[in-house]
Amino acid sequence: MRNHADTYETTLLDFKGYLKLERSLAANTIAAYASDIEKYFTLLKARSVEPASASADDIRAFLDSLVEAGVTKRSQARALSSVKALYRFLDTEGRLSENPCDKLAAPKLNAYLPTVLSVDEVLAILDSVDLSRPEGHRNRCILEVLYSCGLRVSELVGLKISDIFLDEQFIRVFGKGSKQRLVPIGAPAIQAIRLYRQVRDQGPVQKAAEDILFLNQRGGKLSRVTVFNIVKEQAAAAGIRKDISPHTFRHSFATHLVENGADLRVVQQMLGHESILTTEIYTHIDTRKWQDTILQYHPNRT
Repeated sequence: MRNHADTYETTLLDFKGYLKLERSLAANTIAAYASDIEKYFTLLKARSVEPASASADDIRAFLDSLVEAGVTKRSQARALSSVKALYRFLDTEGRLSENPCDKLAAPKLNAYLPTVLSVDEVLAILDSVDLSRPEGHRNRCILEVLYSCGLRVSELVGLKISDIFLDEQFIRVFGKGSKQRLVPIGAPAIQAIRLYRQVRDQGPVQKAAEDILFLNQRGGKLSRVTVFNIVKEQAAAAGIRKDISPHTFRHSFATHLVENGADLRVVQQMLGHESILTTEIYTHIDTRKWQDTILQYHPNRT
């Protein structure tokens, strides 16, 4: 039997990193997800199946094992949610040829609604950047591009100068599976890039990073953790109490587009979603907003 231990361990570590850095989940929540996935991996190991090769039948077998063990329905639902989150992550990272959850017939769970910043909160975070600091223009540029273009953090740190067309007002992005998409870029982000380039080009630039836009102090490519820390620092500086991550700017970008009447298909293309069903979450966020407003002012509210 082939030993897949390294694959399981690496996948779990990567998944936990995603939950922390991009989903910005609390430590206890991450631990709960990890516990579910460890149990799921125990079944896969017994079947000699790697996570990326699992089928819907493997997931059904896992759920059946929970039922046989007397696990409560609530815990079963959470375990299924954990598995779905795992495969969303692997799909986003381009590690799947097919998502096994797509063929999984299961009771519908409550949709995950991400944290979203208001326009005023976004502006407060942008304005909180101290441009007198050496890294100020870079950090401001990172935030502007995240919000203007709705990029994933992996797309941001990999953004190349040769893929930026400021005069034409768009950037070329290589997303999941190296699929290319063109994304418009707004005037504030364009101005931020131009200002940052003046600073960037005066500092050290490693040979391997000559075409990379965002650099660290040593002139190398930024890490995703650094971007996460920048976002956290500026949110705190702006007095934003929401628990946010770089992905929050992507969610906010999409939500504000939908709220202002953008066509959902256009938003799907800009985000690089394979399925419009993924993009439809932003209509749920918009619905939640007006529902809250109606209930707040309804004369029969309690």
